[in-house]
Amino acid sequence: MLLSILKYSIRKFKNKSDWRDITRVRYGFEKIASKYGTHNKACRYEPFMIDHMKAEWIMSIDKPDTNRVLLYFHGGGYAAGSINTHRAHISQLVMYSGIKALMIDYRLAPENKFPAPIDDAVLAYEWLLKNNYLPERIAFGGDSAGGGLTVATLLNLRDQNIPLPKCAICMSPWLDLTQSGESQSTKEQAEPMLIREALPVWAANYLGETDPKNPYASPLFADLNGLPPIYIQVGSAEILLDDSVRFAQKAKEAGVNVSIDIYERYFHVFQAFYQVLRTARVANRKLAAFLVQQIGD
Repeated sequence: MLLSILKYSIRKFKNKSDWRDITRVRYGFEKIASKYGTHNKACRYEPFMIDHMKAEWIMSIDKPDTNRVLLYFHGGGYAAGSINTHRAHISQLVMYSGIKALMIDYRLAPENKFPAPIDDAVLAYEWLLKNNYLPERIAFGGDSAGGGLTVATLLNLRDQNIPLPKCAICMSPWLDLTQSGESQSTKEQAEPMLIREALPVWAANYLGETDPKNPYASPLFADLNGLPPIYIQVGSAEILLDDSVRFAQKAKEAGVNVSIDIYERYFHVFQAFYQVLRTARVANRKLAAFLVQQIGD
C-alpha cells in the first residue's frame, strides 16, 4: 500500500514538472532535497575543493579516519543533482558501512558536455591516489546518470592503465544513451519517476556531437574486460531496467564479477526513499555489505 501511494505521489509531482527547463529542474531537485533534511547527526561533513570542483567528505562520527573511501557520483541526467541532493542518501551508506564517502559536484550539461563529467571523476580519483588512498581501499558508486558515469570512469581509467578501484556499486544506472532497451516502452506506464520523452533530449544535451554509442557515453557498448566487481540494483518497474540487465549479462560474458538484484515493483533509484520504504533501507544495507566485503571493515 505504501509503495503504491508513493508511486502515485511521484507521478502527480512528475506530471507538473517541466523537464525541458533545466534551470527549473535543478531548482526543484534542490528544493525537494532540502525539504527532507540533508545532514545526519551521526555523520560529519567536510566541504573542500578539488581544483575547480566542490567536493565533500561524509564520515561517520564513530569512524572519521578510515582509509576506506566510496567515491560517489550523483544522478540527475548529467544535467541536475549535486552533493546537496544526494548527501542524505549517501550518509545512510556511510552509517551502514563505516566507510567514508567522497562526493563531487562534477560539471553538468548542457553547459558542459561529454566528456566533462568523466574528466572530473578521473580528477577526483587521481586526487585520492595522490593523497595516499590505495586503489584496493576505494570503491566507486553512482545512481542513474551517476551509475553510467561510474562505469564510464572505470573504462577510462582502465584504458589509461591507471590502477582501478576495488569495486563499484550502481543503482538504476543509465548505461545506454541510444535508448534501445525494450523496457523503454514496456515499462513506460509502470515507471513513476522518469519521463521517457525526456531521455533523448537530456542525452543530446550531454552528448553534443558525440555518437551515443561511444563506449564512454554508453558503457553498454564497451569492451568490459578487466573491470572490477560490480554490484547493480534496479527496479522491475523502470524504463532503464534493460540497461542493467543487458549490461550485467555482457559483463558476465567478459569475465567481470557482476551481480544484479532486481526489485519487483520498485522504481528508479527507490533506495533514496529509505525514510519511508523498508525495502529501500534493506537495499541500502546490501549495498553497504557489498562495500565492506570488498574493501574491508
